[in-house]
Amino acid sequence: MQTFLDEPLKLGPFTFKSRLLAGTGKFKDAQESLDALTASGAELVTVAVRRVNLAAGTDGNLLDLLGSRFTLLPNTAGCFTADDAVRTCHLARELLGEKHGRMVKLEVIGDQQTLFPDGAATIEAARRLVKDGFVVLPYITDDPVLALRCQEAGCAAVMPLAAPIGSGLGMRNPYNIRIILEQAKVPVIVDAGVGTASDAAQVMELGCDGVLMNTAIAGARQPVWMAEAMRDAVKAGRMAYKAGRIPRKLYATASSPLDGMLGT
Repeated sequence: MQTFLDEPLKLGPFTFKSRLLAGTGKFKDAQESLDALTASGAELVTVAVRRVNLAAGTDGNLLDLLGSRFTLLPNTAGCFTADDAVRTCHLARELLGEKHGRMVKLEVIGDQQTLFPDGAATIEAARRLVKDGFVVLPYITDDPVLALRCQEAGCAAVMPLAAPIGSGLGMRNPYNIRIILEQAKVPVIVDAGVGTASDAAQVMELGCDGVLMNTAIAGARQPVWMAEAMRDAVKAGRMAYKAGRIPRKLYATASSPLDGMLGT
């Protein structure tokens, strides 16, 4: 029996076996967060620098809870300018060190209602952070040109949204994601909008290198069960992509060929 062996996900100098990246917010308590993240199989988990206490030694801080089990990915959630995002990343690196603070998820929000990113500010911040030695993973819209500009700025991956943050709508524009995949020379990780396991599988079947999710797991009735479902869906979607699906055809094709049948 041929065993499916996948290459690791490479993000700059870092490598990960899991292609599911998970957020740490919105869980009812720290234990549920830990249980769900463990069940998801994720190795890389995001933390919002401006919304949680990362300082070592504080009671119940995320670094003590998760830092020994996962690689932390600080994000700049809540930042609305390039200056704020850059400042937040430097704060994260100072607090967390090189292991957890060098690679960052860059978010510069342009609209508070939709939480769509500000493309121009994201590129500006990305250029500055790359120059400062960060491994930058930018959250962007599903705009192929913006993805190219982030790649040109030196980002280690591009992270287009599937749908608005927390919407659970699934991938709304697979055609733009496909263009981004065709043009990309860095990993493409879909970020935001996944609602259930079939959404994650669809993203991976398209050829994306990974999926980042938070609300889809934390907001489920049973977060740990959903985390397991997402883990399996990401793996199944990746396997299906690597295996190669059959072509779509308008008419039926017999599973058993008619050629050579008795009486023909």
